[in-house]
Amino acid sequence: MDKYAVFGNPIKHSKSPAIHAQFAASLNEQIQYSAILAPTDAFEKTVAEFFAAGGKGANVTLPFKEQAFAMVDELTEQAKIAGAVNTIKQLEDGSLLGDNTDGVGLVKDLLANKVTLKRQRVLLIGAGGAARGVIQPLLNEQIESLTIANRTAEKAKALASHFNGEIDVQGFALNDIPANNYDVVINSTSSSVTGDLPSIAKECVAKCQCAYDMFYANDDTTFTCWVKSINPTCLTLDGCGMLVGQAAQAYFVWRNKMPEIIPVVSALKAGEIA
Repeated sequence: MDKYAVFGNPIKHSKSPAIHAQFAASLNEQIQYSAILAPTDAFEKTVAEFFAAGGKGANVTLPFKEQAFAMVDELTEQAKIAGAVNTIKQLEDGSLLGDNTDGVGLVKDLLANKVTLKRQRVLLIGAGGAARGVIQPLLNEQIESLTIANRTAEKAKALASHFNGEIDVQGFALNDIPANNYDVVINSTSSSVTGDLPSIAKECVAKCQCAYDMFYANDDTTFTCWVKSINPTCLTLDGCGMLVGQAAQAYFVWRNKMPEIIPVVSALKAGEIA
């Protein structure tokens, strides 16, 4: 039976094993998929051991997406643009191919929830691997502008300069975000994992149509709860739909079959996937 896994730290909250089990069942396939806690100082060693033991493919989550980018032998175009890898496939010659399916999953989820992206002002909180993976797909939707905010301004500015072109992309420190009526605010940081909030002003979310937290939970996340307290009419979404969308694309990368996404999103949001 082909073996797959998701690597992260922390990882016990991951629903990826159950999601991929649903995908396999819906396609009448059998796979083995596990969640593996990788030590922060031994990610590459842990992944290498998995593939040496017969692993066929892997997902990568916080905080290892940039390390995965550095360790693979070959990169897809999307992974090169993103500068981060969340999906690894072992090729026939034993080498490792790195891909990034995060952005596809995010955009599909936003559009499925009828969130307008074209000509909209987007604020992206965070400048790590999760952020890098979604920028190009967002730009492809012809947004008006993208503001990247990060704890360290230098990292946000460096990331913005990598993508700045026909669409205005700028980077700032969290406490220096320009006053603007942002339409869509996306939290790509891991703050909700620990129940914390990104240090941004209330004004950043006061008038947005949608606030999106890439972290997912059974209940509202810390970030979406905070936004609702400021902007009650705002549509708040967690990362459930993004999680399923990027997972389906990863399954396709590994096995050349695309699972149905909507039934799994519905099951996840209904609490039917533990």
